[in-house]
Amino acid sequence: MKLKLHFLFLEGISAGELIFVFLIVLLFFGSKSIPKIARTFGRGMRQLRDASQQIQDDIKQAATEDIHKPFVDKKEDSSNHVD
Repeated sequence: MKLKLHFLFLEGISAGELIFVFLIVLLFFGSKSIPKIARTFGRGMRQLRDASQQIQDDIKQAATEDIHKPFVDKKEDSSNHVD
Protein backbone atom coordinates (compact mmCIF):
# COMPACT_ATOMS: atom_id res chain seq x y z
CA MET A 1 0.00 0.00 0.00
CA LYS A 2 1.37 3.38 -0.98
CA LEU A 3 1.12 6.12 1.65
CA LYS A 4 0.40 9.62 0.34
CA LEU A 5 0.97 12.62 2.53
CA HIS A 6 -1.74 15.21 2.13
CA PHE A 7 -0.33 18.48 3.37
CA LEU A 8 -2.88 21.29 3.17
CA PHE A 9 -3.49 22.04 -0.50
CA LEU A 10 -0.20 20.54 -1.70
CA GLU A 11 -1.61 17.20 -2.81
CA GLY A 12 -0.38 17.33 -6.40
CA ILE A 13 3.07 18.81 -5.70
CA SER A 14 6.03 16.47 -5.27
CA ALA A 15 9.09 17.08 -3.09
CA GLY A 16 11.23 17.81 -6.15
CA GLU A 17 8.83 20.51 -7.29
CA LEU A 18 8.86 22.09 -3.82
CA ILE A 19 12.66 22.16 -3.81
CA PHE A 20 12.67 23.74 -7.27
CA VAL A 21 10.24 26.46 -6.18
CA PHE A 22 12.31 27.10 -3.04
CA LEU A 23 15.48 27.50 -5.13
CA ILE A 24 13.77 29.96 -7.48
CA VAL A 25 12.53 32.00 -4.50
CA LEU A 26 16.04 31.90 -3.03
CA LEU A 27 17.51 33.21 -6.29
CA PHE A 28 14.99 36.05 -6.61
CA PHE A 29 14.90 37.27 -3.02
CA GLY A 30 18.20 36.16 -1.48
CA SER A 31 18.77 34.30 1.75
CA LYS A 32 18.56 37.39 3.97
CA SER A 33 15.12 38.54 2.90
CA ILE A 34 13.35 35.15 2.97
CA PRO A 35 12.81 35.20 6.79
CA LYS A 36 11.35 38.70 6.53
CA ILE A 37 9.01 37.56 3.76
CA ALA A 38 7.99 34.51 5.82
CA ARG A 39 7.27 36.70 8.88
CA THR A 40 5.17 39.07 6.79
CA PHE A 41 3.27 36.15 5.30
CA GLY A 42 2.72 34.67 8.79
CA ARG A 43 1.41 37.97 10.15
CA GLY A 44 -0.95 38.27 7.21
CA MET A 45 -2.25 34.76 7.76
CA ARG A 46 -2.73 35.45 11.48
CA GLN A 47 -4.66 38.66 10.74
CA LEU A 48 -6.84 36.80 8.25
CA ARG A 49 -7.54 34.06 10.80
CA ASP A 50 -8.33 36.61 13.54
CA ALA A 51 -10.69 38.53 11.24
CA SER A 52 -12.41 35.29 10.23
CA GLN A 53 -12.81 34.30 13.88
CA GLN A 54 -14.24 37.75 14.71
CA ILE A 55 -16.81 37.44 11.92
CA GLN A 56 -17.80 33.96 13.14
CA ASP A 57 -18.17 35.27 16.71
CA ASP A 58 -20.35 38.17 15.50
CA ILE A 59 -22.59 35.80 13.56
CA LYS A 60 -22.95 33.46 16.55
CA GLN A 61 -23.71 36.40 18.85
CA ALA A 62 -26.37 37.75 16.47
CA ALA A 63 -27.95 34.30 16.16
CA THR A 64 -28.00 33.90 19.95
CA GLU A 65 -29.61 37.33 20.39
CA ASP A 66 -32.30 36.44 17.84
CA ILE A 67 -33.09 33.20 19.67
CA HIS A 68 -33.53 34.97 23.02
CA LYS A 69 -35.66 37.82 21.63
CA PRO A 70 -39.32 37.51 22.56
CA PHE A 71 -41.54 36.70 19.59
CA VAL A 72 -43.94 39.53 18.74
CA ASP A 73 -46.75 38.86 16.31
CA LYS A 74 -47.11 41.76 13.88
CA LYS A 75 -50.92 41.35 13.65
CA GLU A 76 -51.37 41.54 17.42
CA ASP A 77 -49.00 44.46 17.67
CA SER A 78 -50.86 46.50 15.02
CA SER A 79 -54.31 45.71 16.50
CA ASN A 80 -53.27 47.18 19.87
CA HIS A 81 -52.33 50.47 18.21
CA VAL A 82 -54.76 53.31 19.08
CA ASP A 83 -55.41 55.96 16.45
